[in-house]
Amino acid sequence: MSVAAERGGGRIRFRVHVIPRSPRTAVGGSRDGALVVRVAAPPVEGAANAAVTDAVAAALGLRRADVVLEGGPRGRRKILSAPAAARAALERLLAEA
Repeated sequence: MSVAAERGGGRIRFRVHVIPRSPRTAVGGSRDGALVVRVAAPPVEGAANAAVTDAVAAALGLRRADVVLEGGPRGRRKILSAPAAARAALERLLAEA
């Protein structure tokens, strides 16, 4: 899968590399072609997954419900989807150092 692959229904899918238990929540940069998301939440009972979708939605300027976890609920590597209109914002976040 490329960084952001088109998906049916006007959505894009993209890979995310999650760093749980970070000092602060932040979205930006890339690692092996995946968007880096740092979350303060621990990876316990879905807390980190919820924090990831919330943080990515905020960074892309979307509602929480617009960002969907599609794969990797138990690992650091996840696949998320968002409306295709967010592609430019996603590319901007990936370009951050």
